[in-house]
Amino acid sequence: MIQLTEMGQNAKKAAQQLAQLSTIQKNQVLKTMAASVRTNTPKILAANDMDMKNAQQNGVKKVMLDRLKLDQSRVDSMADGLEHVADLADPIGEVVKGWTTETGLAISQVRVPLGVIGMIYEARPNVTVDAAGLTFKAGSAVILRGGKEALQSNQALVAALREALITESVAEDSIQLITDTSHETATALMQLTEYLDVLIPRGSAKFIQMVVQKAKVPVIETGSGNCHVYVDEGADLKMATDIIVNAKTQRPSVCNAMEKLVVNQKVADQLLPMVAKALQPFNVDLRGDERAKEILPNITLATEADWGTEYNDYIMAIKIVDNLDQAIAHINHYNTKHSEAIVTNNYAHSERFTKEIDAAVVYVNASTRFTDGFEFGFGAEIGISTQKLHARGPMGLNEITSTKYVIRGNGQVRK
Repeated sequence: MIQLTEMGQNAKKAAQQLAQLSTIQKNQVLKTMAASVRTNTPKILAANDMDMKNAQQNGVKKVMLDRLKLDQSRVDSMADGLEHVADLADPIGEVVKGWTTETGLAISQVRVPLGVIGMIYEARPNVTVDAAGLTFKAGSAVILRGGKEALQSNQALVAALREALITESVAEDSIQLITDTSHETATALMQLTEYLDVLIPRGSAKFIQMVVQKAKVPVIETGSGNCHVYVDEGADLKMATDIIVNAKTQRPSVCNAMEKLVVNQKVADQLLPMVAKALQPFNVDLRGDERAKEILPNITLATEADWGTEYNDYIMAIKIVDNLDQAIAHINHYNTKHSEAIVTNNYAHSERFTKEIDAAVVYVNASTRFTDGFEFGFGAEIGISTQKLHARGPMGLNEITSTKYVIRGNGQVRK
């Protein structure tokens, strides 16, 4: 793993330079990165075409191919994202808080770069650009390890980004890509404690848990999403149907897509036929408990495994409950602490749901699909954190920084 060690050494050197760059300099580099991505679009799309053909030959599911696919619009969106990050406020140097002690010491808590960030993720090329742009603006170097399915795309994207770094006379090893996609190299990255300050995995629940178990580097867990929508008694059923269709079908392969529908038994008879009809054009495979199957006889009877599964596909399971208590208990038992929603006209119920549901993001009368850094106004995100440490929910610039205390005195000594 000599190459990985060298990458770590180079990233550490680059991080030292990045920490000294001004906001104006970083923003200029980000804009040059965006221009380079646009200029290199033909190369990027050609590389992605190779990845798509390989993935199809290897039997990758159609819904997962959507994660991998790039087109002109998606490449433009990545470039736009870099420019948007340039427009965001720079967190580095921000004084989070400050005070003066009884001894006259002036203490400030100041936001600083993390240093070197490792990103390990599956077949989503947009993560490459999002991660590179955000970590750069936050003053940290990044070592990227994407999935084998997106290797050609990632190489083309990183080449364009590094081209911009060279143009702007900034250390090109601020952004590095591991091209060896073997499990051995991935494990070595997870244990590169001498050089990595933090590791951020993105992918399925199984993938993230594998990283957590093998990593020696501190890990920020991100978002597998077994997301639920609960429709309460007395809810607006037209609103509920619209939310369900959007949350399930707008992009089913992503972590904030809805996987489970929980329905109060008082509205189930009326709501479920509405939902089934609305989902018909999308050929959603509906599964449900025995009560749901009585209302929709043609659906598949759900198994215990269904309740805990993140499908990432046009599949949805339905659970009927007697009341809000049962809904909260069911969701908290099976969810992945990502995004959960209630559709209700009862304010007291909405308050209970937001307080008692254990998740990074809780919605009232809105689709779970909004769990996204851009939608939250953070700019491109580096992931959705589902843990309870300093970062939870969409992780923007502030969440990938650290702080240090700066103390100014005039000769004080401790007695």
